[in-house]
Amino acid sequence: MDIIQQVEKALETIRPYLIADGGDVAIEEITSDHVVKLKLLGNCGTCKMSFMTMKAGIEQAIMKAVPEITAVEAINLSEPV
Repeated sequence: MDIIQQVEKALETIRPYLIADGGDVAIEEITSDHVVKLKLLGNCGTCKMSFMTMKAGIEQAIMKAVPEITAVEAINLSEPV
């Protein structure tokens, strides 16, 4: 299983929760230094809690399942003020 498949498998564990709230997530790219770049979709792209969802849910799931990943970033997430 390649690294993209491993990350997708990790995302599948949390995707039902995102979909239940009207959102989803898609892999945009995985860089050569193993940074996963994600795009938050639907409500996840505009929800005020999306930063927490990203850090506490998505990032943790990916980094636990795929130890070689060094960071997880959302390309369309605005940082909380």
